[in-house]
Amino acid sequence: MKKLFLLISLISVTLAIHAQEKKAKTPYDEALAKKLGADNYGMKMYVLVMLKSGTNTTETKAKTDSLFAGHMANMGKMVEMQKLVVAGPMGKNGKNYRGIFVLNTKSIEEAKQLLESDPAIKAKLLEPELYNWYGSAALAEYLPFHDKIQKSSF
Repeated sequence: MKKLFLLISLISVTLAIHAQEKKAKTPYDEALAKKLGADNYGMKMYVLVMLKSGTNTTETKAKTDSLFAGHMANMGKMVEMQKLVVAGPMGKNGKNYRGIFVLNTKSIEEAKQLLESDPAIKAKLLEPELYNWYGSAALAEYLPFHDKIQKSSF
């Protein structure tokens, strides 16, 4: 009888702890969800840009450096416009992928228009592939923290 009581007590405690963990979920913030454009799941559509090596391999080093400086400046402008959410280079790979962007745009067409201002893309040093991508609407919320942990910028 004691063993049965102990078993039932153990199961009850386990279930109570599990129920409390489920209740501890952060409350829904409707204003934040609306501000970020979140759907009912806290998600939204973005445009994922895979930047590949382009067809132009004839530029001088000085010209290439200048075009990539413009590329970095253009990225800064897109961040200020709250359009560029994630960006970064890729490691060496067999598909010639050089980097990625996640753009906060309503459509692939809008993303294409943004990319037209990128000097490295215009000069065909980089070639973008664009895809619709569904991710957390809170993705851009990390950006202010990045400034706090960055010692130097590009």
